[in-house]
Amino acid sequence: MKRLRNWDNKTWLSSEKYISTFNIFLKSKIKFNRKKVILDMGCGRANIISSLQKKYKFKEKPIGIDIIKNKNIKKNIIFNKIDGISFLKKTKKKFDLIMIKQTIHFFNEKQIKSLLVSAKSKLKKRGNLLIFSLKTNDNQIPCFKKMKLKLKKSLKKDEILFKIIKNNLKNSKESYFNFKVNISKQKYIKMIKNRYISCLLDMSVKDLNFGINELNLKYKDYIKFTDTLKCISYIKN
Repeated sequence: MKRLRNWDNKTWLSSEKYISTFNIFLKSKIKFNRKKVILDMGCGRANIISSLQKKYKFKEKPIGIDIIKNKNIKKNIIFNKIDGISFLKKTKKKFDLIMIKQTIHFFNEKQIKSLLVSAKSKLKKRGNLLIFSLKTNDNQIPCFKKMKLKLKKSLKKDEILFKIIKNNLKNSKESYFNFKVNISKQKYIKMIKNRYISCLLDMSVKDLNFGINELNLKYKDYIKFTDTLKCISYIKN
C-alpha cells in the first residue's frame, strides 16, 4: 500500500481553526502545564503538538513519530521517523499524554493489542492515553460511490479495533470531537487528487477521475459537513 502523505497538507486538518478547536478539546481532557511530556503517534507534520508547544512552552519538547518524514515538519518539536510499536518498546521516557490520532486503521488486531500494552507501560501515573479515529456510524466525509464503499469497509475494521481497545483499556471513556467544515469544491477535489485519506491510496487513476466527475455533479461551489472523531480516553491509575 502507498503511504498516506497528504492528510494534513493544506486540508482543513492543517487549518489554524481546526488545530485551535482540536486543542480546546484536548484541554478538556488534560490540564496542560510546562512540565507535561507529550508523544504524538502518527503526527504527520506535527501541527497539533507544535501549536501546543508554542502556547505552553513545555520544558521537554513534544515528541512526534511517523513512518513518513515530510519536508515541512514543524521545527519546535522532536521528530522520529519510526513506527509506534518500535518507538514505545525502545524509549525509556514516560509520558503525561500519548495521543494516537486517526492511525489505528493501519494496525491489525495483534498489532493494536501490542500497541496498547506498550502505550500503557509508557504512561506516567495519571497519564492520559487518547485514541482518535473517524466516527464509524453516519460518517459525513464527502464521498463518491467507490470511495464510500472503501471507507465503509475501513470503518467496519475500526469498529472491531475499537472493541479491542475498550476491552484492553478498562475504565476508558468515549467522547466525540466535532469540527464543522466549509470547503470549496475545487479545494476538496484537489485533496481527492492528492489522496488525502487512506481509502483512496490504492484506487486507480481512472476510478479517481470518475469519482471526481461524480463529486462535480453532486456538489455546488462549497461543501459543508461535520468531521467527527470518536475519542477513547484512558487515565493510568
